[in-house]
Amino acid sequence: MIHTDDLVSRNARFAAGESYKGLHILGSGQLMVIGCVDSRVDPSHVLGLDLGEVTAIRNVGGRVTPAVLRTLTMLTKVSAAHRGDRPAGTHIVVMHHTDCGIRDIAAFPEMLANEFDIPVEALDGKAVMDPFASVRVDAGVLKEVLKTTMPAGLVTGLVYDVETGLIEVVAPTARAGD
Repeated sequence: MIHTDDLVSRNARFAAGESYKGLHILGSGQLMVIGCVDSRVDPSHVLGLDLGEVTAIRNVGGRVTPAVLRTLTMLTKVSAAHRGDRPAGTHIVVMHHTDCGIRDIAAFPEMLANEFDIPVEALDGKAVMDPFASVRVDAGVLKEVLKTTMPAGLVTGLVYDVETGLIEVVAPTARAGD
């Protein structure tokens, strides 16, 4: 178990490097990643990103849920308030992964349906058991929803393999609405 004293010590080393200074609130690369809370799948580490390059939204399964869509709407407002002379486009990456614990929740369909705000009968359309199919589903949802709120945005779907450490592009980069 990692204890508080260890966290304080690690933070002191981090703060001494001052790498946090001057970073933009929503990432220098105008990149957002929607990913899973699984500790093996930290998007910054997996994608080789530095502090301040990405805005990460994480939930069980890395799924595009109504809560994620509400968060994206709020982040659009935050971005507009802090943009200055930065361009408005954003690249949103949906990253699912192999050996995901969301499959364990499939045994509790009511809980899963509630998370998606859909009837239990509609769960098959969410492809919970297959990360390759589910990332296509979620990238498609984002492209459709964002065409009115973020038309300059890009959407990509990736699957990370927890055994090899490699990502695979499953839903190639496309403009919102395409």
